[in-house]
Amino acid sequence: MQNTDILIIGGGVVGCALARELSRYTAAVDVLERGWDLAEGASKANSGIVHAGYDAVPGSLKAKYNVEGANLYPSLCAQLGVPYRQCGALVVGFSEEDRTVLQELLERGIANGVPGLRIIERDEALSLEPNLNPEVCCALLVPTSGIVSPYELTFALADDAALNGVSFHFGAEVKSVARNADGSFLVKTDREEWTCSVLVNCAGSSSAELHNQLCPEKKKIIHRRGQYYLLDRPARLPFERTIFQCPSSMGKGVLVSPTVHGNVLLGPSAEDIADPLDTETTQTGLDFVLDRVRLTWPGVSVRTNITNFSGIRAHEEGGDFIIGAVPGCPGAYETVGIESPGLSSAPAIGRALSRIIANDRSLARKERTVPFPVPAIPFREMTPAQREQALKENPLYGNIICRCEVVTEAEIVAAAHRPVPARSIDAVKRRTRAGMGRCQGGFCSPRVAAILSRETGIPLLEITKNGGDSYLLTGTLTEKAERRKHS
Repeated sequence: MQNTDILIIGGGVVGCALARELSRYTAAVDVLERGWDLAEGASKANSGIVHAGYDAVPGSLKAKYNVEGANLYPSLCAQLGVPYRQCGALVVGFSEEDRTVLQELLERGIANGVPGLRIIERDEALSLEPNLNPEVCCALLVPTSGIVSPYELTFALADDAALNGVSFHFGAEVKSVARNADGSFLVKTDREEWTCSVLVNCAGSSSAELHNQLCPEKKKIIHRRGQYYLLDRPARLPFERTIFQCPSSMGKGVLVSPTVHGNVLLGPSAEDIADPLDTETTQTGLDFVLDRVRLTWPGVSVRTNITNFSGIRAHEEGGDFIIGAVPGCPGAYETVGIESPGLSSAPAIGRALSRIIANDRSLARKERTVPFPVPAIPFREMTPAQREQALKENPLYGNIICRCEVVTEAEIVAAAHRPVPARSIDAVKRRTRAGMGRCQGGFCSPRVAAILSRETGIPLLEITKNGGDSYLLTGTLTEKAERRKHS
């Protein structure tokens, strides 16, 4: 039996933002994550857009936390060394009916306090983005929309939390939660049991299931899958801004967007599915994405496609975020239905919910916290002079492991020794980009595995792609020869 003061269920961007905020208080905080790393759910498989806040219904929690969260992004990402760019966005319309929708979005955005919004006409839209469909008739210009690396943000939030005392536990799928007679909570995972004074449900696609075990007011999550194309970095980006189509009841529509690393992202689709873990991609879903993208970008080509992926949005049937204390269950708190704009809202949700918990539980703030270290500049982004200096300080910078993304041995070693360390090939990939390029790890995966084994002490045969039983190797040639000899 494990015991802690505050137990957070879910190691996505919201859970890690909350963990970081709670690490500033004098309480023991632990995070349970069913996956084998952080950001294994929607936090690694989304559009990476920091929405400005024009779409959410005024007065909703989505509107409140989206605008507050977006305002926190520039300073937060600068502090944590996370890639972020305020590239702006266009929501494009192709008819007078679309113009009516854009006018409604403009009015919502103004009501929500989003600055700089205005509707522009065809000629201005094409002057800003020449590759747009020339049949565009108008667009909503959103100058404060941004882009971020969602998983890199999650890792940085967790590292900061870990430096200040938060413990993370992986491969811990929660099976049940219950409130004890003394007011504490009993949490059963597939590995062990926990007790805690404060329980926080940040479980994403499973959040309604946990809510319903604690509260008679039942909630329902609709699992909505979105599929994407990720294109290789072009010599010149086709669009400087994120290009949205007019939204629908299923979401913000299919977009075309640059990423913070210079790739081009197309998607997502929107399919309601039964299985919250079904992240496969389908020909039907990808064809839908490409067909819709052609409306925005007639010249689109997927010849340079690197990979396809999908993520699951946790859409609560009421349509808004559910954040705060669980009704009728003192000591329990929750974030339910955190779909888009959940990434944009995460910093604000973490800040607000931590203050609610601290106030309810009379938590004292720590007198001192461990400052977040200045992150190293990725080798691929260094100037020649910076590379020369880095090599003098650490010769491992001279060994390029991932050719596609120019990732060095020094950076992979560093990933294995972060406060929340990488323990799999994919964990290294998302922390360093080794394996993110056009060959998708075909060249560097064996070398990453060898470095990871050396640095962590995990036997090479036990190094996995993404935890669990996803082993890369089944044995050695010597072992294989011995088996043949005795067969």
